[in-house]
Amino acid sequence: MPKIAIVAALEPEIGGLIRCSRRVAREHAGRNFDFFERDEWVLVCGGIGVEAARRAAEAAILLYRPAQVWSVGFAGALDQSLRVGDIFVPYAVIDARDGSRVYVAGVDCRRSLVTFACVAGAQQKKNLADAFGANAVDMEASGVAAAAAARGLGFAAIKVISDEWDFAMPAMGRFIDPQGQFRTLAFAAFVALRPWLWMRVAALARNSRKAARALAMYLEALGREQKQPVEANAT
Repeated sequence: MPKIAIVAALEPEIGGLIRCSRRVAREHAGRNFDFFERDEWVLVCGGIGVEAARRAAEAAILLYRPAQVWSVGFAGALDQSLRVGDIFVPYAVIDARDGSRVYVAGVDCRRSLVTFACVAGAQQKKNLADAFGANAVDMEASGVAAAAAARGLGFAAIKVISDEWDFAMPAMGRFIDPQGQFRTLAFAAFVALRPWLWMRVAALARNSRKAARALAMYLEALGREQKQPVEANAT
């Protein structure tokens, strides 16, 4: 059985890892999941959002019995010092719904990640930074943390910055379905009719590719060295 279960939102975030993994379709609680088995890791992409991440983490825990569960993927910067491609390993994960915090053992930095229910634009990022004192935002980590805590398992969050603090995100939230999957074709059709969005969406795509490469390099190195996750600049 793998020692570590890695939970991401969507496959492009961890595409560099799953290409070298064995895909296995399994069912849990009436839902179908594609797991990617690799050495001492098992990876699963559960979809966007807290509940989708929690369900995927619970499935990985019950089907694979790992010792640790990691929330891995993209995050937005709330801190002006963070750049696209920077690896971000927080010492605390905050749930924006109730302000609760989960602290990560072994992480010395004092940077925190807040999990928010919606895609955060520039103004919302400022609001989150002011409200929680967090340095980055994602949409899944607190759900994974809750699943790990319920089973008494070790937890870590390993994020890569995919959009900086002042990046104007396009309106993407409406294209996330109830299962946490992104409706790519519908979004493409929406953007195609709005030329003023083309440059912004192209920049987001470039940033996402850069972030995914940096995350894959970091995780590959971590796997080879079998170290505890630590914050690093991967630009």
